[in-house]
Amino acid sequence: MEGWAKDQGVSGSMVTFLADTRSELTKALDLVLDAEPAMAVLGNPRCKRFAIVVDNGTIKAITVAGGDVPDEATFAEAMLEKC
Repeated sequence: MEGWAKDQGVSGSMVTFLADTRSELTKALDLVLDAEPAMAVLGNPRCKRFAIVVDNGTIKAITVAGGDVPDEATFAEAMLEKC
């Protein structure tokens, strides 16, 4: 995750990248991507595309892409507007 943050130019900033290798957060937030078309390509359940603004452990905003919500709504620029 550190490499991804560095590549995206946010290493050391207020943005934190977190891994969810056992899907614990994904399941707790009910964001498991296990639709048949996705499973056919990915092979196993994944996480839906989302972004969260968290302040001192409290979720202030969450955006989940899909349906009427474009991926761009989860981009950093869009989420920073919610801060």
